[in-house]
Amino acid sequence: MSKDLPIDVYALADYLEQHIKGFIGPMTLEKFIGGQSNPTYKVVAQSGTYVLRRQPQGKLLKSAHAVDREYRVLEALKGSDVPVAKVYHLCEDTSIIGSMFYIMEFCDGDIYWNAALTEVSSNEKRSAIYDSMNKALVALHSVDIEAVGLKDYGQAGNYFERQLGRWVAQYQASETQHIAAMDELSFWLQANLPDDDGRVCLVHGDYRLDNMIFSKEQSQIVAVLDWELSTLGHPFADLAYQCMGLRMPQGLGSIDGLKGIDRRSLGIPTEKEYVAKYCQRMHIDTIEHWTFYLTFSFFRLAAIVQGVAKRAAQGNASNANAKDLGAFVEPLAQMALDIIATEHH
Repeated sequence: MSKDLPIDVYALADYLEQHIKGFIGPMTLEKFIGGQSNPTYKVVAQSGTYVLRRQPQGKLLKSAHAVDREYRVLEALKGSDVPVAKVYHLCEDTSIIGSMFYIMEFCDGDIYWNAALTEVSSNEKRSAIYDSMNKALVALHSVDIEAVGLKDYGQAGNYFERQLGRWVAQYQASETQHIAAMDELSFWLQANLPDDDGRVCLVHGDYRLDNMIFSKEQSQIVAVLDWELSTLGHPFADLAYQCMGLRMPQGLGSIDGLKGIDRRSLGIPTEKEYVAKYCQRMHIDTIEHWTFYLTFSFFRLAAIVQGVAKRAAQGNASNANAKDLGAFVEPLAQMALDIIATEHH
């Protein structure tokens, strides 16, 4: 039982028995470690194992922690080519556990926190894991948003312009000290914003290795997790965000990137190969303005991290390490400025 949130498991079990077909208590709750944003618990009941995801308590930023949106997108993707967990119930009644929550299936499998996949035994399997991620991303970006009922899941068009405006404002609102590199980066992005090319699709918003569960035997993805930041957006945002993560050094934050690592020796594709494979599967020739998409990802991540650090300073974050995160904002901005200096032409 998590010390930070006393949930009445008896009342919760009663509620779930009434609202989920086949659910049988009694039950126990155990909080998963990791994850900054929406506290997530393993539910072990007589009828099986489930997962509960809730909003944190306290004052929330507008549109943050939207577990109802997460539930909606998971429900919509049921039966699609995108691997997702089954969802059972969304509870919008905050009197049950003190906040909105939903229940989904517990997917068993492996989660990897190191982009070099050091615990994987062979290069073939590492290659296959990267290929699975590439395939799942293409499947996501190919979802017919109208057919699955998500046409109104976000605003269509001008995604980067809107996102840039939003994250610049959000960053400024959560600034705890002045960081010159963040200002410089935000000016560059605003000056180099590409024209909208009309592409609109469902985007995940946090597409990275540790947000996926892989089957224990195979390199297939069992479920893509953590859809809190999903919306209608631009496909290159997800692709660039994942590539950004792979460019990270080791030991920066929760996941280790591939900076300075010889990918070929591990059977891991280069960024160029990974992007080319994505383009081939999406039937597009090439991606222009790649430096913009990539550095925008760094800026957005830095702004998110700054928001978490600010919440921690106010005593309202889900993870005890949140307050140390603020130290990553400047290095992230600096990495983006280095990319602009060396790769923008």
